[in-house]
Amino acid sequence: MGRDLGRLPADRRLKAVARISVVVPCYNAHRYLADTLASVRAQTFSGIEIVLVDDGSNDPATLAFLAELASDIVFVRKPNGGLSSARNAGFAAATGSYVLPLDADDQVAPDMLARCAALLDADPTVDFVYTQIDVFGDERGVVRKTWNRFEQLATNQLPYCMLMRKSAWAKVGGYDEAMREGYEDWEFNLRLSKAGLRGVALAAPLFRYRRLATGMLRSVSQQRHARLWRQMRRKHPDLYGFSGLWSLWRQWRGRPSTHPLALVWLLLAATFVLPDRLFSRLFLALHRIGHSARNQDAVLD
Repeated sequence: MGRDLGRLPADRRLKAVARISVVVPCYNAHRYLADTLASVRAQTFSGIEIVLVDDGSNDPATLAFLAELASDIVFVRKPNGGLSSARNAGFAAATGSYVLPLDADDQVAPDMLARCAALLDADPTVDFVYTQIDVFGDERGVVRKTWNRFEQLATNQLPYCMLMRKSAWAKVGGYDEAMREGYEDWEFNLRLSKAGLRGVALAAPLFRYRRLATGMLRSVSQQRHARLWRQMRRKHPDLYGFSGLWSLWRQWRGRPSTHPLALVWLLLAATFVLPDRLFSRLFLALHRIGHSARNQDAVLD
């Protein structure tokens, strides 16, 4: 059984210190979890702890899997509260100064943590490091991301899986636990940007993202895009007010972006004239077109 943090004596907690903590939330999801944990154990970087957060699972097969966790895993069990709540609990329990969130069905390449940590070690002004995305599962290919703070207002261009300083997570107040239908990563990334935190990218696709037709992003979040995006805009009126938009556009219009920045203005204008259902369909269509255009290395099944 993994080390249940709630039952660890204080002296053992103090000894369980790592440079990097990988936080893996789990809710009734064990099918791919062994592969996820194996990819973390295969890292070339030493000084890693795995913090696995059970977010109130009640599936017998998942509970049986969790009951047999190896002793090298820090195990946190909590009542169900959603992905944001589970990540926050894992970050709070983490002893590493650098933390990486990793979902229970995704993986990381063997050298990802070593290469990302090297960038954080080399420059204290860098707060987080992300890589490009190696997609596998129902689709295969490479999705490339470019972070532009203005573009980030309309489309999330940071993967959720990035190595960040734990202090960066604390500075922005963690993940919003009220966002239980999706886009919690996007909203968290907006606050990283709003706080002036600095991120850098690695060109290699070292984050392995399992894309499933039944995944949360496709099956729920994107279908409710208009409402969820409106929720974010209301939460951050300083970013989405005209003066905030104009200021960011002037600062970032000459920098690289994944999509043309005119698309941001188009999407913002469309929210005022289209019903939610039509706007969500427009967003999904643009998302598919953009993904197909970017994913030039794709090998379709």
